[in-house]
Amino acid sequence: MRYSLSCLVPLAATVALSGCISFGAKPPPSLLTLEATAQPQPGRTQSSADARSIVVQVPAVATALSTARVPVQATPGSIAYVEDAQWSEPPTRLFARLLSDTLTAQANMVVLSPVQSVSDPSGNLAGELRSFGLDATTRQAVVVYDAALTRVNATAVEKRRFEARVPIQTIDAASAGSALNQAANQVAGEVATWVGGR
Repeated sequence: MRYSLSCLVPLAATVALSGCISFGAKPPPSLLTLEATAQPQPGRTQSSADARSIVVQVPAVATALSTARVPVQATPGSIAYVEDAQWSEPPTRLFARLLSDTLTAQANMVVLSPVQSVSDPSGNLAGELRSFGLDATTRQAVVVYDAALTRVNATAVEKRRFEARVPIQTIDAASAGSALNQAANQVAGEVATWVGGR
């Protein structure tokens, strides 16, 4: 089979241009994540027969936080984002996982998925992540979580706000990740104390 030169030239041009064209934003050097300071003990078996169980819901979040980027409250009426700072997955899921690990390790609770809880009476922890970013005016990382707890065999919902603020020297990706991880762990620890208190 023979090919005409006119057919090959556009193909060659496309191959040459492919190295110059970007079809998405350039990824940052590294991605941010959260790590619980209170970790479940490896190899330890838990049973809902002898420990309280709970379902941890992924918190609701405002539009400004429903992104992989880290928001900065630049002024009372404006929000920007930290350059090159990006979460490895939605921060609401990272925060829910951190809460689960902290409740398991600190409050000795069995954290179940919604499907697992159908056949096992369990509490339910939901809520809204109101703030999860930086405040440029005070130079702080701010985490605000409005928790809504329904305890096992209870019909009433208990609500409580948790807030943590951690000072930062520089508004950049490295400082944001470290400070927000510290603030998130502080909030998770206070939530675990509250949930496990009864």
